[in-house]
Amino acid sequence: MDKIKYLDDLPTCACKVSLDYLGDKWILIIIRDLFRYRFTFTQFLTESKEKIATNILSDRLKKLQKLQIIQFRLNEKNRKVKEYYLTDRGIELYDVIFQLQLWSVNNVNFTFSEKTKEWIKLINTKGNDDVINMNKENYRKFRKKMFSF
Repeated sequence: MDKIKYLDDLPTCACKVSLDYLGDKWILIIIRDLFRYRFTFTQFLTESKEKIATNILSDRLKKLQKLQIIQFRLNEKNRKVKEYYLTDRGIELYDVIFQLQLWSVNNVNFTFSEKTKEWIKLINTKGNDDVINMNKENYRKFRKKMFSF
């Protein structure tokens, strides 16, 4: 997969470049939801507590496709339903999602969801690197089973 062509040829900070592409909260929520095995438009709308608007969801899905972070296939039984999946480029972003979540757990006083509690317990049992590798590998297995590659 070729690298993404950046908008500007001038020397630029790598952090700024990342934020230009990934700095929108909805982009990260969609990627997180894909790692949680949500893969249809309806699942993004109904199973995520953040309640993204349909027009924003459509826009961010198109942006992620253009960046080759996600792709989709049409459902075999209902060709109107798109089933989205993370590409290898998208799977690489798990490390980013992991570190953002870890930062929040360590630095923000908030009430943990059940998923967050389970995640913390897993980290305490296995360690950061093992949890990162396990989640990336689990997603690859899901993608292979669900999408045959």
